[in-house]
Amino acid sequence: MKVLNFGSLNMDYTYSVPHIIAGGETMASYELNEYCGGKGLNQSVAMAKAGLPVWHAGLIGNDGEKLLETCEAAGVHTEFIRKLPVRGGHTVIQVDEKGQNSIILYGGTNRMQTKEYADEVLAHFGSGDYLVLQNEINLLDYIIDKAYERGMKIVLNPSPYNEALDACDLSKVSLFLVNEIEAAQITGNKDPEHVLDALAESFPEAAFVLTLGSDGAWYYDGTEKVFQDIFPVKAVDTTAAGDTFTGFFIRKLTDGADIQTALRTAAKASSIAVTRVGAAPSIPTMAEVEAEI
Repeated sequence: MKVLNFGSLNMDYTYSVPHIIAGGETMASYELNEYCGGKGLNQSVAMAKAGLPVWHAGLIGNDGEKLLETCEAAGVHTEFIRKLPVRGGHTVIQVDEKGQNSIILYGGTNRMQTKEYADEVLAHFGSGDYLVLQNEINLLDYIIDKAYERGMKIVLNPSPYNEALDACDLSKVSLFLVNEIEAAQITGNKDPEHVLDALAESFPEAAFVLTLGSDGAWYYDGTEKVFQDIFPVKAVDTTAAGDTFTGFFIRKLTDGADIQTALRTAAKASSIAVTRVGAAPSIPTMAEVEAEI
């Protein structure tokens, strides 16, 4: 069994601000930091730091050498990452004094995947392998279709939720990892107590992890519902919290751990990440997580 993460790689330009800026407001930032990020990269780094062999596929620009180095340093297999002679993807992130964030995303090379490139990568994977996806790259529909044809188990974090997902056959997804906003956008239902049932009704062959921020997380596969509360901490930056949760949950899932253990491990990893600044740099190792549990 192998894990392929076909996803985004971004440089994150993170501005520390007193509060998230409002429309028409001008405000001075008191600190600027550059970090490697992107939901794809963050999740690959999280899976690798959790001890899972993971291959990353994605495109970087001529400004993306740090992204490649970050993946390699974390233990991610990078032979499928390609470089294009253009500007790569990046984000502009505001982080306020409570650790909350607001993100502007520029796709860059993340929006330049080709069918030929996708076919080249997927040819190395097959039945029983996992494909992890987010919605920060183009051709998501094509990649899902081709991976499904190869018998891969598809894991989707549909973030950011937009019209590109309408072109995807989401019935081919084995596991959805969504927050309360994405779940409401998919189902039209904002009540957390009913969202899981609505998701299961829409996609009866899939399982779901619903994260609710400070209200914990739920797992549901149409039969079994499992809840995990948060580990309370003082957050300084929540940028990679969800991606950390995803990476550690997938590691435990592919290990065959029970769902409660997988959720607990993911929640603890996420709680550690939010106490640190940056995206990829904030993600702990499995040893750190297990020591605290």
